[in-house]
Amino acid sequence: MPDVDGFDEFYRGSRQRLLGFVYALTGDRGEAQDAVQEAYIRAWQRWSTVSRYDDPEAWVRVVASRIAVSRWRSLRSRARAYLRHGAVETVPGPGTDTVEVVAALRLLPEEQRVAIALYYLVGMPVAEVARETAAPVGTVKARLSRGRTALAGLLAVSDLEEATDA
Repeated sequence: MPDVDGFDEFYRGSRQRLLGFVYALTGDRGEAQDAVQEAYIRAWQRWSTVSRYDDPEAWVRVVASRIAVSRWRSLRSRARAYLRHGAVETVPGPGTDTVEVVAALRLLPEEQRVAIALYYLVGMPVAEVARETAAPVGTVKARLSRGRTALAGLLAVSDLEEATDA
């Protein structure tokens, strides 16, 4: 069991200095807070060892600065990749048919909705859907059948409403 009181005292006595140091390195308060928090987590996990160091704060300071530099390098690498390869193509939003199907799926009981999603959207065979949902194969088949029937009714109603509105 780590020395909780000793760590708490260490944390209270060093957190502001450490945050100020990492903030000076990064120039970003949020990044500094994240790096310092991660460094303290690592110190807590190894507190039985770190607490015996001559200067535990130095250890946390090194860890926090390495975390901050690592994040900066990662960001720099992503920026270079962006410049080299261009912007990521935007993914088009869902079509109206997809929106209607999803809205209709939301109206089904959860068991039917899950079975339909796993079978038709994920592409699982009925036996795998049964294993995934911990239901007998016959139950999954019944859920699929009832769900298809309910969806057909729900989607036909919205098609009729559109036809009469036009």
